[in-house]
Amino acid sequence: MRIDKSFYKKVFFIVIPIIIQNTISNFVSLLDNIMVGQIGTDQMNAVSVSNQLFFVYHLCLWGAISGGGIFAAQFFGNGDHKGVRNAFRANLVLSISITIFAVAILFFCGDFFTSLFLHKTDFVGDVERTRFLAREYLCMMFFGLVPFGFTVVYSNTLRCTGQTSVPMKASVCAVFINLILNYVLIFGHFGMPEMGVKGAALATVVSRFVECAIIVLWTHTHKQRCQFIVGAYKTMKIPGALLRQIIAKGTPLALNETLWSMGLTFLNQSYSLRGLSVVAAINITSTISNLFNVFLFAIGDAISIIVGQLLGAGKNSEAKNSAKRLIILSACVCVVIGFVMACLRNSFPAIYKTESQVRFLAANFILITSCMMPILAVVHACYFTLRCGGKTIITFLFDSVFVWIFCANTAFWLTRFTDLPIVTIYLIVQSLDLIKAFIGITLVKKGIWIQNLTEV
Repeated sequence: MRIDKSFYKKVFFIVIPIIIQNTISNFVSLLDNIMVGQIGTDQMNAVSVSNQLFFVYHLCLWGAISGGGIFAAQFFGNGDHKGVRNAFRANLVLSISITIFAVAILFFCGDFFTSLFLHKTDFVGDVERTRFLAREYLCMMFFGLVPFGFTVVYSNTLRCTGQTSVPMKASVCAVFINLILNYVLIFGHFGMPEMGVKGAALATVVSRFVECAIIVLWTHTHKQRCQFIVGAYKTMKIPGALLRQIIAKGTPLALNETLWSMGLTFLNQSYSLRGLSVVAAINITSTISNLFNVFLFAIGDAISIIVGQLLGAGKNSEAKNSAKRLIILSACVCVVIGFVMACLRNSFPAIYKTESQVRFLAANFILITSCMMPILAVVHACYFTLRCGGKTIITFLFDSVFVWIFCANTAFWLTRFTDLPIVTIYLIVQSLDLIKAFIGITLVKKGIWIQNLTEV
């Protein structure tokens, strides 16, 4: 098969800034996690269970604005800057609304939700101390939700219009500030008080304000390159027909991301029934997984941008061919990524100042995750392909419904009604992605996702 150099050049032009941004961000998160892990298992678990709740908020927000993002990419591909502007406005309203709701829920119910993950069934950790530390972390993190909401909307719109380097640069600045402040505030260096998990939260909040300021200021001072921002705040009125389409396409995506993230959170809650050592091991596994997952998520963004713009331009055949190439590329890249992860399965957990039981479990979880990386790559690529054509009902069934019916249910029954080792349960649940990959490939091949939304 002939290699289309111009196609892959375009792909790498899009994905490299995203990979750099997310790699740096996740690498700093990894260092943050290690820093917190150096002060104890209770502190690490407190941050971990709190971030489970923020994970649901992040995915809910991302899903809600994905509907507008689909339209923004296709409008931009069609040369319609006014359409991009209206999609941006719709996303801004959604972001503010969801953030306000999230703050209210976490403020009043945060303690209840974190308690669901804290079970004393082994000799690792202190439940009450972990609960107290989680409360401290949550209270500080509230202040970072507003700038994060604005950052997500601006970054999403910039990427849909091909401006991928700006969010990357903003993220790079923010994560280094986060890293420095973590070092200073967690351990109390340079005359600052030793704040522990509260210092980790404060560092994150400050870095989010910095990232938001950089992206917003750049967008408003480069109106020639960001034509959607011209007059964006003169009115918040959105054409009724477009708003109805965004809601129709976006609601299933918002529900999907919310239910999917809740499904994964429920999954981790089921794992947590086997003790605080499992909570810590899952946290370590997730940290290294997030570092390597940047590659498959970057290719997912490339699918959303490239295929979305081709659909908006009416180039359906080219869009289908591009989606196929990107799915194969994602799988091939993740074969290599999985191999590297497997090689690090013992050395990475050893960095943490935690019990040997935790390190043993983490090493096994990492090995299982690394073996599933190529399958996970196919699943994510298929999801983004189905989504970019606006087939949001299908993506809802493919993603969140699958997680709840298969993964969450399997974990629920196995952790509560069997004596199977937690590593065996984790392997069974992760292997269910083989079914999902088969379904995704079948749906993509049929081409039912191909749709030009600018003509609807």
